[in-house]
Amino acid sequence: MASVHVLNGRQKKLVHGHPWIYGNEIEHTEGEPENGELVEAYDFRGRFLGYGMYNANSLLTVRLLTHDRTEVNDALIEFRVRQASEARRIIRERPGTNSCRVIFGEADRLPGVICDRFGPVLVLQILTLGMERYTDLIARTLIDCEKPECLYLANDDRIREKEGMTCFTKVLFGQMPEPVIVEENGIRMQVDIRGGQKTGSFLDQKANHLYVRQFCRDARVLDCFSYAGGFALNAAAAGAKSVTAVDISEAAVDLIRRNAEMNGLKVDEVCQNAFDFLREQVRTGNHYDVVVLDPPAFTKAHANLENACRGYKEIALSAMRLLPKGGVLATHSCSYHMPEETFLNTVYSAAQDLHRQVQLIDLRRQDMDHPVLAGYPESHYLKSVWLRMLD
Repeated sequence: MASVHVLNGRQKKLVHGHPWIYGNEIEHTEGEPENGELVEAYDFRGRFLGYGMYNANSLLTVRLLTHDRTEVNDALIEFRVRQASEARRIIRERPGTNSCRVIFGEADRLPGVICDRFGPVLVLQILTLGMERYTDLIARTLIDCEKPECLYLANDDRIREKEGMTCFTKVLFGQMPEPVIVEENGIRMQVDIRGGQKTGSFLDQKANHLYVRQFCRDARVLDCFSYAGGFALNAAAAGAKSVTAVDISEAAVDLIRRNAEMNGLKVDEVCQNAFDFLREQVRTGNHYDVVVLDPPAFTKAHANLENACRGYKEIALSAMRLLPKGGVLATHSCSYHMPEETFLNTVYSAAQDLHRQVQLIDLRRQDMDHPVLAGYPESHYLKSVWLRMLD
């Protein structure tokens, strides 16, 4: 078996459980590994670090599957799929919710493998060349564990091209129901698996969608970057006086409308850039009791962190100007490259600029079906900050 040897100083994170070896962290390679092939990893002193999948096409040249001498074979992959499925049993038993993330890539020790359950449908993504050889095994195991009506292979993410793979989609098992209707916190929602974002929808905010309800009875609620309306629908279900959901996508706004109608809920949908909408609301002197900000990632690289902070601060400033004394702001960042402390300080600085005192109600993260793997900080990506305006 070919092997890679990492530079001095780069082994510490791997010893602590991190699964990635970047190309510029490799001192030298012994043998001639083929892309997608299993290799051994060693530190600069020749101490064994684990087995991983090699791909010279990727910046993440080696993705470790083990940090010991455990053999990597079909039995190991099947065990980890079953382990991931069993770990989601708590979510499956959650009343009024039938969707969850079943496999969360490296956090479930299955590098580049994503599987989401949307009611009767499983959506599987294989994003790394080394794991693609296990596609059939993973699919068979998921079908056995989850008993879906349909398993859809959504291998259309552009990251596959960087891995040297083609992009395609395919129904691997059963028949796709049309439309796909799921339930979340007792709310029925339509999911666009074939044309929606990611695997069809975002599942990491389920618990936070429910959490917002306690602030919303008889409240005026604004949900910006709403997508399918998760926060807006839960606010309406909680008895909000009014709910406004804003998204720049016409398809998303149409989805919010259909979801609201399906549940008999009143939501005012606005198709507009949320930055512009927030500025307009400030200019016209409108006020809301609860404002939710759940934008897409403003940065996908650490080098862009400063610009991202400006974006998060701008929308926080607008939101705070719309909130009266006692109002609640829930603001989010879904980028790992935005550290939690930096994000929190960015939001605090908006309050300081406005000379307003705020109270931290809660600091939350992604739902429990998106677990955080110790030693792999990238798996903690969603930051959820909940503030109360004190004056």
